[in-house]
Amino acid sequence: MKRVLAAVLVGFGLTAGAVLASVEDEIRARIQPVGEVCMQGEECGSAAAPTETASSGPRSGSEVYDAVCMACHTTGAAGAPVIGDADAWAPRIDKGLDTLVSHAINGFNAMPAKGGCASCPDEEIQAAVEHLVAESQ
Repeated sequence: MKRVLAAVLVGFGLTAGAVLASVEDEIRARIQPVGEVCMQGEECGSAAAPTETASSGPRSGSEVYDAVCMACHTTGAAGAPVIGDADAWAPRIDKGLDTLVSHAINGFNAMPAKGGCASCPDEEIQAAVEHLVAESQ
């Protein structure tokens, strides 16, 4: 009886050890680094050097509007004038395009600077304002 119990315990021990090793392998696989840092001047193996891509130029006003402005200017969120609402836009348009562009770039009332798109160049913001004005007259 003792031999059978000893054999069973040894069998469970070996099985538990194999399971533990398997779990450890899974943990190692989950926490392994996803990449390496390669400093300029170091041998980086077969890593591809970053390529420079040519910019396709600034986005159109409608593209910027769709990406940045649409969330507020189609719903009227936070008091934003809705695109196409000539009555809401008329007093704003009367202030002049330069004022509207300045407000869009620097922020105005509840609108953050550049509508929250800090990476948008001023020329894209101006194009979006021109698009909004054209659609709202």
